Amino acid sequence: MSSSSDLPSSDEKTVASLEEAPGTADRRLTILIGADTFSPDVNGAARFAERLASGMAARGHDVHIVAPAASRNYGTWKEIYDGQVVTAHRLKSWRWYPHDWLRYALPWNINAESERIIEEVRPDVVHFQSHIIVGRGLSIAAARRGIRIVGTNHFMPENMLEFTLLPKAWHDWAIGLAWRAARRTFGRAESITTPTRKAAEFLEKSTGLTGVHAISCGIDAGNYTPNLSRRTENRILFVGRVTGEKQLDVLLRAFVLLPKNLDATLEIVGGGDQRRNLEHLASSLGIANRVKFTGYVTEAQLRDAYSRATVFAMPSIAELQSIATMEAMASALPIVAANAMALPHLVHENENGFLFSPGDAQELADKLEHVLTLDEADLLALKKASLEMIEAHDIQRTLTIFEKLYRGEEVIDVAPLKDAEESESV
Repeated sequence: MSSSSDLPSSDEKTVASLEEAPGTADRRLTILIGADTFSPDVNGAARFAERLASGMAARGHDVHIVAPAASRNYGTWKEIYDGQVVTAHRLKSWRWYPHDWLRYALPWNINAESERIIEEVRPDVVHFQSHIIVGRGLSIAAARRGIRIVGTNHFMPENMLEFTLLPKAWHDWAIGLAWRAARRTFGRAESITTPTRKAAEFLEKSTGLTGVHAISCGIDAGNYTPNLSRRTENRILFVGRVTGEKQLDVLLRAFVLLPKNLDATLEIVGGGDQRRNLEHLASSLGIANRVKFTGYVTEAQLRDAYSRATVFAMPSIAELQSIATMEAMASALPIVAANAMALPHLVHENENGFLFSPGDAQELADKLEHVLTLDEADLLALKKASLEMIEAHDIQRTLTIFEKLYRGEEVIDVAPLKDAEESESV
């Protein structure tokens, strides 16, 4: 884990043109990464931005981060992630109290702050991670100076509605407003990216923009320890934010439906606003003694959780990629996931796991039971498939692609062999 502390797969288009070895860039770049959520926040977007920053710093670039302050203290200082030093410009922030941890930069100050920071840093490229506040301000200031802009989307407005306190009757209006704002901010970018082809198509449809690249967030698979040994228990694992869109109530209800003779246990790793409600649900369902809510954990504890699990469950309906699922794959876990958004790009039916209809607790239970009752040879085949499929999501490949975009070089979307075979068979 960092000093502080959620691919493209073989059936989706990936960004290629990776002949250059990592670190062979022409010259050192000054890179300014803007994020509305960053470490110590624990979520997929924050973790990707952190890995991107440390990865680029490891390649010799001068990396700056612009993000909300994690407390009342704000200003510019050095921060260390994965042993790499980056310059952090922490903005004055406020707590968003409907949310359990979120802090946000002050929107009425963001334009002036962006002008000041860009004037001081004079970056070669600005790479924003969301369009909401920080990305909006930085993109305006960078566009005014002719600085190259790269924009990455990790955001779905639907995921934040429960924290806005808006009446449900206003939700469609709010979603439309958010996507119109996204179009304005992403429209300033020379290159637009998002983690998967499904997410790219979703962003294009929602904003009317075109040419969005699908670039995996990537992980360092070497940080995880695959466990190919015989199972000694039936342990189901979920990792991620404990929030509404993750649909953990469906997972709990599915767990109740599993045969008692499986003696299964469920471990839920992560924190969030729904933890107390889900603990009450587990108690009312009579499974509290077999369900463990760990809250936030260290990176070492997280890796241990992956290594001791038998199967990974991801019931979420709003994953633009799911770093946790990729980490589970790198740990050689079979996956049972909702057939929603980008998860089918990671989970291939009867190859490295199984998909179930979103919200269907009985189908989820059936798929989990199937995995937990497989013979050792079939279970091992699923594990090995996860390891093979995660290779396409190596973080170094992701970093090389972004280096190319930062330099204004062209990257090409290339359909992998499996897509080509399917097209020929139609």
